[in-house]
Amino acid sequence: MRPEIFALITAIAWGVGGFFEKRGLSMGNLTPQVGITIRTAVALLVLGGGVVAGSIGMLSFYTALRGASSLTQVMPIAFTSPLFSVIVGLIFQAEKLTWQTVLGMVLTIAGIAVLTTAPSH
Repeated sequence: MRPEIFALITAIAWGVGGFFEKRGLSMGNLTPQVGITIRTAVALLVLGGGVVAGSIGMLSFYTALRGASSLTQVMPIAFTSPLFSVIVGLIFQAEKLTWQTVLGMVLTIAGIAVLTTAPSH
């Protein structure tokens, strides 16, 4: 598979994992310290955010890095995880779609297109 695909899997895993971790913090009214403690404990059991954001995301990220000829081939795509958090938030109606959100998403995608289609040095 192409490195860009692994970078996209990374972004999706981190975005979806981040959404559910934020939701868990909010629903449980947890402090960040308690949240990270629970996430770490759950990750030790190979469940939840530990698998999605941690294992799948990092494995895909390192696979993308290894297969890429340059960082610009992978990094802009991998760090689009906020786009996927917003999409999941919209699906679960936890986020509202505003013109700022739409503009930010369009600009992010445009920036990625510029960076990933630029010739490597």
